[in-house]
Amino acid sequence: MASLNFGSSVSLKQAAKLIGTVKGNRFMLRSEPGIGKSSLMGTLAEMYPDYHLAYIDVPNMDLGDICMPVICHETKTTKYYPNARFGIHTGKPSIIMLDEFSKGSPPVVNMLHPLLEAHNPRLGDLPLHPDSVVFLTGNLTTDGVGDNLKAHTLNRITPLVVRKPRFAEWAEWAIANGIDPIVIAAARQFEGDWFASYLDYTADTVPKDFVAFNPRMPTQSYVSGRSLERASNIIIHRESFDSDSLIAALSGTIGAKAALDLSAYIAFADQLPTWESIIKSPKTAVVPEGAGACALVAFNAIAKVDKETMTPFMEYIERFHVEFQSCFCINMAKSPRQKIAFGCKAFSDWVAKNEDLL
Repeated sequence: MASLNFGSSVSLKQAAKLIGTVKGNRFMLRSEPGIGKSSLMGTLAEMYPDYHLAYIDVPNMDLGDICMPVICHETKTTKYYPNARFGIHTGKPSIIMLDEFSKGSPPVVNMLHPLLEAHNPRLGDLPLHPDSVVFLTGNLTTDGVGDNLKAHTLNRITPLVVRKPRFAEWAEWAIANGIDPIVIAAARQFEGDWFASYLDYTADTVPKDFVAFNPRMPTQSYVSGRSLERASNIIIHRESFDSDSLIAALSGTIGAKAALDLSAYIAFADQLPTWESIIKSPKTAVVPEGAGACALVAFNAIAKVDKETMTPFMEYIERFHVEFQSCFCINMAKSPRQKIAFGCKAFSDWVAKNEDLL
């Protein structure tokens, strides 16, 4: 049974479950910037693989991007036909994400408004498939980025505050989406800073070196799920440019302090035993001493291990402190590559022996 949440916010997974289950409601997700609201399209697509997907970037839409008038010369009347991106013409139900709805221009918001109706929702003059899913996103009012909705709109939607992900939640997504292990290992170490929320502080108590989004002390670059993905893109290609360029690019992406912290993990990566040496000699390959390097070995292995190398790597990781054995095994079990893990007797034996840690 799921644990009860007596707070006023939900996780991204909880939000996806609500949206996909209560299709008649129009949920409006509000959160701090960059936490991954857009990723819900992928989650909902897995729930309903036969639906048409329609991502609508509302602030960048004009009226002609939503509907266009069509003239009927026989009746001397006009009708509004919706753009094909909404998928209404397919006859299939759609998953429609009205991203940053609260930042849209009033004419565009007004034209999209009939999608919010509980009964007979439509777009232009065409009805929406009754099984369609429509949800909206925006930022918190305290974020100060121009989100505002009128009372008659608010009465048609169900606002949901989506909290920032915790490291374990973000790591599950990061592993599944190819985020560089260096970024994942560093995020584990700096979870308290990188996944902090300005809402947990008053204006007077926010740390001066706060690296996450903070509307009270605006900065061009800060750490978020979105910016960590961009940092990963830089690190993956780091061999193509020098160290000064690397640090400059990371500073511009996640801020100077976080870039400096991340650079230490890049140094770890260059000092670790090679994958070949680990697999060839799992009982004698060097075991790193620092916690950061050990975490990096674990996350790096999740991306690299296969059917042939799973057993020797288990021999190697069992020489680590149990904390890092757990780090590897738990995240491997949650990853899309879990079949590789559970097909390995050494892994299954570890799980059976350490089930109290799972």
